[in-house]
Amino acid sequence: MKKLIALCLMAFTTSALADYIFVVPQKPGAGTSQWAQIIATQLEPFLGENITIKHIPGARDIPGFNEFHNSLRTSDKIVMVSHGGNGVSFLQENVDYDYNDYDSIGLMNLNIIAGKAIGADMTHPSFAAGSGMVPEAFAMTMLICGNKSTSIDYYIACFKEHVTWVNGMSGGERRLAFKRGELNGTRENPAAYKKHVEPNDKAEIWFHHGILQADGSHADDPNYPGFQLEILFEELWDAPPSGEFYDAYKLVKSFRDGMQKALWVNKGNPNAFVLQNALQAMAQDPDAIAAIEAKVGKYEWKIGADGDAHRDTLMSFITEDALRNLIKFNTEALGLASIFKDHLVIEVEVPTQLEGTDLRG
Repeated sequence: MKKLIALCLMAFTTSALADYIFVVPQKPGAGTSQWAQIIATQLEPFLGENITIKHIPGARDIPGFNEFHNSLRTSDKIVMVSHGGNGVSFLQENVDYDYNDYDSIGLMNLNIIAGKAIGADMTHPSFAAGSGMVPEAFAMTMLICGNKSTSIDYYIACFKEHVTWVNGMSGGERRLAFKRGELNGTRENPAAYKKHVEPNDKAEIWFHHGILQADGSHADDPNYPGFQLEILFEELWDAPPSGEFYDAYKLVKSFRDGMQKALWVNKGNPNAFVLQNALQAMAQDPDAIAAIEAKVGKYEWKIGADGDAHRDTLMSFITEDALRNLIKFNTEALGLASIFKDHLVIEVEVPTQLEGTDLRG
């Protein structure tokens, strides 16, 4: 009996003292891995415990998130670090994970910034392909092709005529190809943009997607003002973007960028409150803020219930037409294997205060 009690106490003590684990669905050094390390370093003093990073890389960063969902999330000290590409895959691929099954610790409401070679003809961009690049494909197509038509078929044909979409490149290969001038366009999350694009004296900003707001609109990014897709489109084409192609773009960019970097635990995790409080304290600490902004930029945190509400807002964006047009552009223009997931389509009654709202941002 004494031995049993001792073993139970040892197990309890080991569990209590165990490090928190951040599961990252990429290999070390990738964009989300860098972000996770930045946040973990700043969060540890407020959490009072160590955080280790567990990398589970795989095709399109899906296997790591699936493993969290299927086997790891029941551990009270395991936190999933997801990124925007996971959000895109959730919309258009068979995945096991489901954001509705998790509690938000917090998410950083980020943006993706596209860069271009100075002096390049961006009516004929060359760009690295990938499922995480889908919003960039939509955005550049609208900037190039304008508003002669708003139909999905018009934009598919225009994309094929103007854009060189290069398959098969890793992130490192893409960055090197842009630096060498083999590609004239690129894109990065804010931390990677600061690291890889801003120091390049042959590169400049092309466009970004804006910051998702609580009412569903997108605001200009104060870190890169004036380069939001909607602003540039109206300057070029004398009218705001609209129509079925633009609606599909809003859906995919919102899921990709609105959940660009997020921390999740299993729903009901008893440590959720501890993690949320620590993250809130970190997000209000001047030294932590300065350290994060130096590497990532100034972006808002959505913590706890605010993160859950942010996720729920994104889910309300899924309409049958927007989802079908996203899949159509993926398959016919980009050559991405995508499926229509009808179970994602929900009937949502638009709140009275949002009726007539201009969702361009």
